[in-house]
Amino acid sequence: MNSASAMNPPVATAPRKPTWRFMLSHPAHAIALGFGSGLSPLAPGTVGTLWAWVAFLVLQPHLSQPQWAMLLGASALVGWWACTVTARHMAVADPGAIVWDEILAFWIILWLVTPASFWPQLWAFVLFRFFDAAKPGPVAWADALFKGRRGHPVGWAQGFGIVFDDLIAALCTLLVIALWRFL
Repeated sequence: MNSASAMNPPVATAPRKPTWRFMLSHPAHAIALGFGSGLSPLAPGTVGTLWAWVAFLVLQPHLSQPQWAMLLGASALVGWWACTVTARHMAVADPGAIVWDEILAFWIILWLVTPASFWPQLWAFVLFRFFDAAKPGPVAWADALFKGRRGHPVGWAQGFGIVFDDLIAALCTLLVIALWRFL
C-alpha cells in the first residue's frame, strides 16, 4: 500500500468495523476513535468519556483559560472533520466507535465546572453519560436532526450531527449542575 492510499482509504460501501489497523490508516480515524478508546468492545462512549476525563486531568494544570478555549474551538473543528471522514470511511452515519464527540463534550463540561473536586466531576460524568446514552428530550431531537438516510453517503451534515447531539447532552448536564448549585 503506498502512502497516498494509506492516507485516503477508499470510502466503504458496506459498513466497516473499526480495528487498530483501520484507526492507524488515517489521522482522522485516530482522532475520531479517541486514540483507541472508541475501539473498546464494551461501552465505547463511556470509555471515550473516561479517556477525556484522564486527558483533562493531565492537560488542565498546563493550560490557561484562553488556551483551553482555543483547544476546545480547534477540537470542535478538527473533530467535525475527523468524525465526518471516519463515518464516511466506515459507511455508517454515527458509529458507536466514534468517541471524539464525547471527548469534546466532556472537556467542555469539566472546563466549565472546574475547579471541582473528584465527587462533582464524577457526578458530571454520570449526568453526561445519562444524557448521552438515554437521549432524553433535546438530546434525542439533536441526535435526529442531522441523521443521514441508510444507503446514502455520509456528508458534512452527518459529521456535524455526530458532534452536535453530544454538545446538547453537555448543555443539559451543565444546566442540571447549575440548577443543583443554585438550589
